Amino acid sequence: MAAKTKYFYYRIYDDEEQSNNFKSTLEEKKIRRLLKAYEKTNEGYHNIEFVKFLKKHDPKAEFIEVTYISY
Repeated sequence: MAAKTKYFYYRIYDDEEQSNNFKSTLEEKKIRRLLKAYEKTNEGYHNIEFVKFLKKHDPKAEFIEVTYISY
């Protein structure tokens, strides 16, 4: 039986205070290192551009939509 891929889920805010959620196979420590590398090569921080950058290191990374349900 094939091993299941383990995903980590993150919420991020950019310079325009836009909030998004994404999933990745990379742990938080690696995400933070990549974020620092991204910030060195980009003037602003934009979630869409960061996830595109992230996909170069983790092809399985993608935005996710979170829906809140109350009862």
